[in-house]
Amino acid sequence: QVKLVESGGGLVQAGGSLRLACVASGRTVGRYAMGWFRQAPGKEREFLASIIWNGGRTLYADSVKGRFTISRDYAENMVFLQMNSLIPEDTAVYYCADKKNPGWHGSARTSSGYDYWGQGTQVTVSS
Repeated sequence: QVKLVESGGGLVQAGGSLRLACVASGRTVGRYAMGWFRQAPGKEREFLASIIWNGGRTLYADSVKGRFTISRDYAENMVFLQMNSLIPEDTAVYYCADKKNPGWHGSARTSSGYDYWGQGTQVTVSS
């Protein structure tokens, strides 16, 4: 089992920034990638970014490319999401996720491609 705990959410004004963090514990050896998703009320969970654990190659959704940056601390078993130029539409619960294997093509962009999830952290952007 892998336990993921997110932190760093909160209330921010439009145009502001937040940095989310996710720490992993448990059976994390052999992980393939980690990702960030979000879910707004009444909407499906949305892929934001992923990072391959060994190598650091990143992938972003078009909706956040250029505003959000995913990074990792390999030694501390943590993944981060730096969010800049926030807009009210970014308001959602943000989740980190652990992906054990490469899976099928495109699986890094889908919630079903991930094996473990954190409990989420609320981000609210006021206008």
